[in-house]
Amino acid sequence: MNINVILNAVLLVVVIIWGGYELFQYFNRKRASVELTEEEFKKEMRRVQLIDVREKSDFDAGHILGARNIPYSLFKTRMVEIRKDQPVYLYDHNKTLSSRAAVKLHKIGYTELYRLKGGFRDWTGKTKKHK
Repeated sequence: MNINVILNAVLLVVVIIWGGYELFQYFNRKRASVELTEEEFKKEMRRVQLIDVREKSDFDAGHILGARNIPYSLFKTRMVEIRKDQPVYLYDHNKTLSSRAAVKLHKIGYTELYRLKGGFRDWTGKTKKHK
């Protein structure tokens, strides 16, 4: 019976640590960038750096008109292509990778970072496909 008590205590500690980590990550993502609705995103997207962080094959299958592709898998080496003096609009399929990309950019000094709520999956605006 003592072993069950110990295992339950260890499990409880693991769950608490995991929950704390997830909470920390949530606030870290919220602090790094602002989430915009599609309408808010459309208002300024012609005056900003519009970055699609999905993989090239997904980008080629369809992307927001005017976006450029910097896949998250290559983001660490290619994020130097993004200017710090202009707002950055990020999106991916839903918003997971764009949140991570925003955190990476925020850590190195980018301040005007915005993400598309719902991602490309929910986008109803103009798109372009590469053949």
